[in-house]
Amino acid sequence: MSENGVAANVRQLCTFFLEGRAFGVPVEEVREVIRHQMTARVPLAPAVVSGLINLRGQIVTAIDLRRRFGMADRAPGELPVNVIVRTEDMAVSLLVDQIGDVVEVSDEAFETPPETLPEIDRHAVTGLYKLPDRLLILLDVEKVVDLSSFNAAAAGIGSS
Repeated sequence: MSENGVAANVRQLCTFFLEGRAFGVPVEEVREVIRHQMTARVPLAPAVVSGLINLRGQIVTAIDLRRRFGMADRAPGELPVNVIVRTEDMAVSLLVDQIGDVVEVSDEAFETPPETLPEIDRHAVTGLYKLPDRLLILLDVEKVVDLSSFNAAAAGIGSS
């Protein structure tokens, strides 16, 4: 209950980590979490596309979130975890460093992303949750998997 006696809206988020920072996506958008899978490289794909994985006969694009958000690559031997998410059109694998817990957050803890949010594409961030032990960055799955700006860059097309 909030201070005015109205129940706070609570949602569940699947959390994961990149470079020690906590991120989350709505649990209803997560299909499954699986260990590292071998990827098949895709010629001429943007660097953020790690490759394709075969998920029980379904071909799924794997997007490396470290590259997507301009972070350093993982050290050799550090294998990512696949967070398989649903979009309107398809399933996509988000490659993350480590999976976290499913957490419940209330609207009261939600804040819009600050202008100074470092190293993250603000366009893909819905907001932040201040948790007791850390800051949780909420991602918009549809915007995270939209690689149109990366495709234009890969094709040598300038964006204005």
